Amino acid sequence: MKLKAVIHSAEEGGYWAEVSALPGCITEGDSMNEVLANLQDAIQGWLEVANEIDPAVELDQVIELAI
Repeated sequence: MKLKAVIHSAEEGGYWAEVSALPGCITEGDSMNEVLANLQDAIQGWLEVANEIDPAVELDQVIELAI
């Protein structure tokens, strides 16, 4: 699986990152190496939790629109 992440410079120093395909999947780090490592952990944790959610109770729907 390949996911795109956006890495931002933090105002107070360091970096923070988000994965837009995984809502709420964000992390931070003091260096680029640290934020990349933390990003791997955040994605794995997000996916583990998502796999535990019962899809039968999910109310959100993904639809595709042609414009």
